[in-house]
Amino acid sequence: MTRLHSLLLLLLVSLTGFGQQKPVNRNPYRELPLGAIRPKGWLREMLVRQRDGATGQLDSLYPLVMNQRNGWLGGDGDQWERGPYWIDGLLPLAYILDDKTLIAKTKPWVEWTLNSQQPDGYFGPSKDYSPEPGIQRDNSRDWWPKMVMLKVLKQYYSATGDKRVINLMTRYFRYQLAELPKKPLDHWTFWGRYRGGDNLQVVYWLYGITGDKFLLTLGDLIHKQTFDYTNAFLNTDLLSRKGSIHCVNLAQGFKEPLVYYQQHPDEKYRKASKKGLADLGTYNGMAHGLFGGDEALHGSDPTQGSEFCSAVEMLFSLESMLEISGDLAYADQLERIAFNALPTQATDDYMGRQYFQQANQVMATRHMRNFRDNHGGTDVCFGLLTGYACCTSNMHQGWPKFTQNLWYSTGTAGQTNNGIAALIYSPSEVRATVGKGVPVTISEETNYPFEETVRFTVTVENSTKDVAFPFQLRIPAWCKKAAIRVNGKTVQELTGNRIATINRTWKSGDVVELQLPMHISRNRWYENSMSVERGPLVYALKIGETAKQITNKKDPIDYGDTYTELRPTTPWNYGLLNVANDKLDSAFPVSNTGPVAIYPWNPDKAPLTIKARARRIPTWQLYNDMTGPMPYSAIYGIDADETVEEITLIPYGCTNLRIAQFPVIGGQ
Repeated sequence: MTRLHSLLLLLLVSLTGFGQQKPVNRNPYRELPLGAIRPKGWLREMLVRQRDGATGQLDSLYPLVMNQRNGWLGGDGDQWERGPYWIDGLLPLAYILDDKTLIAKTKPWVEWTLNSQQPDGYFGPSKDYSPEPGIQRDNSRDWWPKMVMLKVLKQYYSATGDKRVINLMTRYFRYQLAELPKKPLDHWTFWGRYRGGDNLQVVYWLYGITGDKFLLTLGDLIHKQTFDYTNAFLNTDLLSRKGSIHCVNLAQGFKEPLVYYQQHPDEKYRKASKKGLADLGTYNGMAHGLFGGDEALHGSDPTQGSEFCSAVEMLFSLESMLEISGDLAYADQLERIAFNALPTQATDDYMGRQYFQQANQVMATRHMRNFRDNHGGTDVCFGLLTGYACCTSNMHQGWPKFTQNLWYSTGTAGQTNNGIAALIYSPSEVRATVGKGVPVTISEETNYPFEETVRFTVTVENSTKDVAFPFQLRIPAWCKKAAIRVNGKTVQELTGNRIATINRTWKSGDVVELQLPMHISRNRWYENSMSVERGPLVYALKIGETAKQITNKKDPIDYGDTYTELRPTTPWNYGLLNVANDKLDSAFPVSNTGPVAIYPWNPDKAPLTIKARARRIPTWQLYNDMTGPMPYSAIYGIDADETVEEITLIPYGCTNLRIAQFPVIGGQ
């Protein structure tokens, strides 16, 4: 996308409320056009590694599915979710980086889809195809894969303004309205029933553009046929009962109550979302921000797995929920997952990944573990196809959509209160129209989450003009006292869990500095174990490791030709000494290892370390290639060595092997 094209799209946002002309509900935040936000620093490096890694090369790395026979290219091959999954990450990556090669790679998928619409409004593949072993029925019109491609088309329209998208969606949604009463969301496979929130979200987005009343009728119908997450969160034991729901269904479905809230602003939908997130943490939560879900929900033992698909889908749900509700708890949880769970589950070159990650992970080997589903024992090995290949296709959306949701537009498009909000922090640059359609660029310079300072520089596109607009900044809940300076002068000091708004007339060169002092904190988890945290980062034991690449002669089609196993070379069975709350900062001293590297997410480049006092627990040993049963933490009572050792903790996202949830033993 050229700079001129980007500015024209932004002008369209200002003058017409692009995507929100007739909103279902006036949400506090509005998404900016795809390409308006550019990553910088370490975040850009993440996207570049995706470009050069599996995201940019999946068609050659995974030709069994991503080839010209794919049903989404008109062939007789896979026509289910995997092609759309890949493009759902590749397309935003391509436009955010303005990469012509990647954009060209997405074009055949988009063009074939746009040209596939039939007279009755249906679009997509129409040849019979069995997506999974054992499914022997005509599922060529399964609702679920279309939901993913609808998300792709929505993003494509955001980047290009191609009106063919609006025409296709309008006709397809009329087709859905006619067909869903006869063939509901779970007619072909059950996935659509649990993931209908994705479908509903695009219906409301289209209504915001066209105002077609039939879309609201369709919205009610989709909601009725979707699994009732609202009632499940408010009135059932869904989240406290192991095995009750598939973990990716849950991650995708989490947003549905708030998506529907846009049409029916009943407070129960907001309450359901809040209670659901709290209960998920209570019964299945782990330090990295995700939940025990090695396929189905499986509790909070830190040796249970969390699926890569769950990470990226939960991020997308939280991004959607934040935009709709403005509730900052979703932003805090979003950063927790993005800065801890997300970077560690892919290899540094983004050519491999884990299917499941473990909060306490001391071996990444091929072995049958205590997971609800095992896939040849390969689930925690690093490889392109280890575990199950859905994540091979779906992992790509995480960082691009994270980038797309760093910034939001606020207020009413085209009015004087049209402002900008920075709700998630990472190095970036945004171009937006503010006030009455004045284009501005704001550059965000920071090494957050490793640094406490975020610096914004405002540039008015026509530097001879000043422009009045509100600039909103999120103060995270973990921050005890933030400070905001404008051009060197402190203008606000405030505690966390709030939005700070700076209302002023801005001119080119104005600088805003946000100081977010970080302090050591701790949380309690399974068996009263403890995590050490600072700001948005969880810290974990740095474990020495040895890597071995395995040539897979047993089942290469299922799990890949090769994969990598990791084994520890240093001890891991430590318990932390108990520390009083008012002594946390002194008991866990933080050190900088040097300037933040352009790619900081590995043990060697971790920019921060924490020293901690610990004692080894001889009875806590390996079991089944995992840590054995977690000793229950109390102030006294754990049988530990007398010798107190100093151990090193690094950010969770920089680890491959780790202990992130420690037993706590007596001490001071």
